[in-house]
Amino acid sequence: MVSKTEQTQLERLENQVDNGGGGAWEYLCLVRKLKVRRSEKVLKHGLSILNDHRKRSSLGSEEWTLYEQVAVAAMDCQCLDVAKDCINALMKRFPESKRVGKLEAMLLEAKGSWAEAEKAYSSLLEDNPLDQGILKRRVAMAKAQGDVSGAIDCLNKYLETFMADHDAWRDLAEIYVSLQMYKQAAFCYEELILSQPTVPLHHLAYADVLYTLGGLENLQAAKKYYASTIDLTGGKNTRALFGVCLFTSCY
Repeated sequence: MVSKTEQTQLERLENQVDNGGGGAWEYLCLVRKLKVRRSEKVLKHGLSILNDHRKRSSLGSEEWTLYEQVAVAAMDCQCLDVAKDCINALMKRFPESKRVGKLEAMLLEAKGSWAEAEKAYSSLLEDNPLDQGILKRRVAMAKAQGDVSGAIDCLNKYLETFMADHDAWRDLAEIYVSLQMYKQAAFCYEELILSQPTVPLHHLAYADVLYTLGGLENLQAAKKYYASTIDLTGGKNTRALFGVCLFTSCY
């Protein structure tokens, strides 16, 4: 989660670079560090460095990190020719790299070549069955194809090994809610609250699910978690306040 200070720093650098004030490399480094998606800007500013031999050479070994970053951004923006060029440059430099192999599989995925992408991912998993990045790509691929049950299966198998992955639990919970599978969603939010008890959004989402399930016991628990959301946000969460009001008006 990006802090307010980090967000301010990112916005300052972004404005500076967009207005021709320099600092493109520092901006790209910060985007990587914070793990935020700024694909269009990464593509624009990353290419400006890669296309300038002097600037690119000054990066040293970080040049290859930039090629990777731009490749992923290009796939996000459906600039697949740019992504292919970046991946080819990486493959030439690191011909046996599994990391570059993952990028090649992602490019197949971006093209909609699902069967080929799945084959490429499966091949990579033979060498490292616990590669988190590839296992998550399989989830994303199932979702992109509209295979919701496949995404659920992939996430459940993933979480059997990587139980501390909060993003995966949240992703699974949201899928269950979209399918009106509220009991399963409630379990996911319980796991999130156990691991991140001070995150108000987990309490709020769990309260919403409990309220939707209904029944006196669930409603009483929902009120408790709406109240904890209010406490964690200093009384500033309107939705949680409304949830308590709903309970009070009904009981």
